[in-house]
Amino acid sequence: MFSATLLDHFQSPRNAGELPNPTARIEVTNPVCGDLLQLSVLLEHTRIAAVRFLCRGCTASIACASLLTELIQGRELHELNEITADSISTALGGLPPASAHAAHLAYDALRALLRHLRPTL
Repeated sequence: MFSATLLDHFQSPRNAGELPNPTARIEVTNPVCGDLLQLSVLLEHTRIAAVRFLCRGCTASIACASLLTELIQGRELHELNEITADSISTALGGLPPASAHAAHLAYDALRALLRHLRPTL
């Protein structure tokens, strides 16, 4: 049902936990399933120097959050517009239709983060 990549991100999530003194912290939820994702970043100029996440949700949501942190770590903010829910899903080896909401939650967190940071840039 889930790919080996997705299961690896679920079983060994990357960048999980709190980030002390982040430049920005956002939280998004999926009101249908109740999944919650908190994303925190530390910026150095316009580059993501550090990122952490906390997620309360299903296997796919945790895996998508973990992968998202790997995709944005070390990148310039303008590069983050390339990331989509589909690219998150694809990078995890695909998601079953019932788990597609997980990639959308991670994508929503990224969009909220970029909206939050835009006024400070």
